[in-house]
Amino acid sequence: MNLKNCRLGLMILFLLTGIFCNAGNIVIKNNELDKVVVFGNSKIMITLDYNEKCNISKLDINNQNVISGTSGIFSEIRTLNNTFSSIILPSSPKVNTTNTSVLVSCITYGDKENYIIENWKFTINENNIVLEIEREIKKDLIVEEVMFPAFNFNDMNTWNAASLGNGGVAWFYLFNEKLCTYGVHTDYSAFWNNKKNIGLKINSSAKGKQIAFKYCRSNEDKLIYSISVSDKELVPRYDSDTKRRRFIRQKTDVWDSFVIKAGKYNQTITLIATDYSEEYNRGKIVGIDGDKLTMLLNTIARIGVIDSKHYGANSWHTPYGPICLQEQYIGQLGIAINDTNYINGYKECLNFYRDNAIKPDGRVFARWAYDNSNIMQGEVTPLGFYEAQWGYMFDSNTDLTTNVCELYNLCGDIDWVRTHKKSCEKTLEFLLKRDSNNNNLVEVMTDYHTEKKGSDWLDIMWSSFENAFINAKLYYAMTLWSDVEKQLGDSEKSSYYLDYAAKLKKSFNKTIDEGGFWDSKNKWYVHWRDKDNTIHGNNLVTPVNFMAIAYGICDDTNRRNAILNKVELQMKMENLFFWPICLYPYQTDEGLDYQYPFPYYENGDLFLSWGGVGVECYAKNSPDLALKYIENLLKQYDKDGLAFQRYARVNQEGAGDDILSGNSLALVGLYKAIYGINPLYNRLYLNPHLPAKLSGTELIYNFRHDKLKIGLVSRHI
Repeated sequence: MNLKNCRLGLMILFLLTGIFCNAGNIVIKNNELDKVVVFGNSKIMITLDYNEKCNISKLDINNQNVISGTSGIFSEIRTLNNTFSSIILPSSPKVNTTNTSVLVSCITYGDKENYIIENWKFTINENNIVLEIEREIKKDLIVEEVMFPAFNFNDMNTWNAASLGNGGVAWFYLFNEKLCTYGVHTDYSAFWNNKKNIGLKINSSAKGKQIAFKYCRSNEDKLIYSISVSDKELVPRYDSDTKRRRFIRQKTDVWDSFVIKAGKYNQTITLIATDYSEEYNRGKIVGIDGDKLTMLLNTIARIGVIDSKHYGANSWHTPYGPICLQEQYIGQLGIAINDTNYINGYKECLNFYRDNAIKPDGRVFARWAYDNSNIMQGEVTPLGFYEAQWGYMFDSNTDLTTNVCELYNLCGDIDWVRTHKKSCEKTLEFLLKRDSNNNNLVEVMTDYHTEKKGSDWLDIMWSSFENAFINAKLYYAMTLWSDVEKQLGDSEKSSYYLDYAAKLKKSFNKTIDEGGFWDSKNKWYVHWRDKDNTIHGNNLVTPVNFMAIAYGICDDTNRRNAILNKVELQMKMENLFFWPICLYPYQTDEGLDYQYPFPYYENGDLFLSWGGVGVECYAKNSPDLALKYIENLLKQYDKDGLAFQRYARVNQEGAGDDILSGNSLALVGLYKAIYGINPLYNRLYLNPHLPAKLSGTELIYNFRHDKLKIGLVSRHI
């Protein structure tokens, strides 16, 4: 190969070997004899080796080493038959320096038929280091993997996690065996370690190209982070029939093979060192453990972001990777996460759902997953949206609208929410048409529980006909959407939804003898009514009753107190650390067989995902009681990371393969109902219910373009 053609049109400043160039806090030292250049600023120091190689062998962040070794940071391409990288070069590249830059040219790797030439330019600024890579591909290449470049961090404990550009998280606690690999489409990683108080932001861009990341635990227990650049969005390699799987085990090739066209490419990577305590400072947290609060919101709360455009509550770590579109709290998570990346990313996700998850008749697919193992026969799209084998889950229709409304209140983007007007009206109308007896309570697909099909979030409980769970969610969606219609200037539609919600509320609150859901004998709301008027789920289902109170359906003080007092009495009797899904057993024919005997799974276990509405129910009149369950949650996080689907009621130990971001929702209740942080489309509304224990809290809260300090003092001191 002819390397004479390798040129870099830049001014070259000759430096004597071993002489420092120091401009302010910028340091550059080029040892031409050993072919090592050391450079950086007061926060980032880099050692680059160029003796028949080109790699960063050492990286210090805030004086703490995160990379040291023969591999470090380098470029690599793997084809079907060969692996080529900048660690092994036929000759040494050329290095030239200026007062603020390091120029590495003629980095050539590959073979005679397929070779790549790269030029690296590091620009050292006082607060960051920018790496510009000029890459020339001489011939079209079919590649299995690319690393442009790869970062080989010292070990799996170098970082706790990386916050992502889509608001999600790569949490390395979940890489619980060698060769665990997670791939995600984003262009930004913010690595952090809370104990070492260090962070490293890495932003990658390539004009006109697609960026994807991969995080892998190597056989040597190193954390390998690699960047891919491609013409088209990379497709996951697995599973063979779906190609949707983002998290794999015992393998590293999460992305499918693709073609790199011959030509020249430019890529920019920006490195910024941060202090964890400054970057994730939530203010002066009084009365509870602020460090655990922050950690939980940086990990579990974000874990449901499987990938860009794929947000739910089940994590990317879950074996079948489901997204349940039937979860109304995904938008609300943004209140506590308090990250613009999450808000902007979820806007794109809801656009994606709007365009791909709604059937022509307005029915919203309930799920998405890595594979098709849980689908209803024939009910799946090429993109992976499907109906679950357990039945038609009607809360996917309510919750799409609810999440649009909640996110609109977070972002205040009226132009964005206007693009969802037709779709939200269409999906709500699908439900509103389902009222055959004209009592303003919509009906699900099944008439009787004996059909053994679910219809709501409790998908293996056979809720049928008139379902209080669905109607409570519908009430909430309509009240929120009515307000959005008003902002969009459609007063007629606004009045229509508000009027229907009022009628639904009236019917909901009727006694079971009158056709409603209130059991005046037991003093709680029941789960559902079959078409023959028989009552089912008469066992104090906490989501049904909590939603009725939190969403304003139950505004009768006596009813509210009866429900909440009964729940708390049972909690004390069993000494439970968190609320179970129901207080008492479902009847033996009301759910899937393996839910029995009580308590087990959806028939009595502890599901933390309903902690948000639970806290909201108690906060107004019993804030100390609400706080007790938040403190219990933080203690449990310290024990096991909350990395479970649920907690078994019999021993209160974690259970289930799924890991739910909903496990953090009690902290949404903390922010929303106790601290009183309620973002609205045109303002930040504060409505705290602060226990004396939390008095003196000073929150730092990012609200759109402002960083606010919010002081909170209890009136009960």
